[in-house]
Amino acid sequence: MSATLTVSALGTKNKQGVALSTDPRAIADNLRTVTPRREGDAWRKVTTVEIPEVGLAARTYGVEDVPVSQGDSRTLRMVLTQTYVPIPGTTDQVALVSGASPVLDLAEAFHDIFDAVTNTFRFI
Repeated sequence: MSATLTVSALGTKNKQGVALSTDPRAIADNLRTVTPRREGDAWRKVTTVEIPEVGLAARTYGVEDVPVSQGDSRTLRMVLTQTYVPIPGTTDQVALVSGASPVLDLAEAFHDIFDAVTNTFRFI
């Protein structure tokens, strides 16, 4: 089995340089749900979650087609969970906790694993 989990700090400015809200509800409102047209298609759900000792965070989870690299039309289908956590004391950054795996048959289990690991996230 193969999976990765990364944590990154992201700025919240859009392409025009305008700062976007770090409120998890606002982040979730700006993320797109993907509904599969037929069985086996990519999909994504958007929600908010409560992380112990951290608070509310926006989350996407699903099975998505991820670009191989910027500018490349090729994609890899991945199990993907992304959680956007506001960074305390800032208004222009969020921590992105991202879990990914190419093992599509275990998508539900990986979403549970990524959720469990993300629930241990803390700011020190």
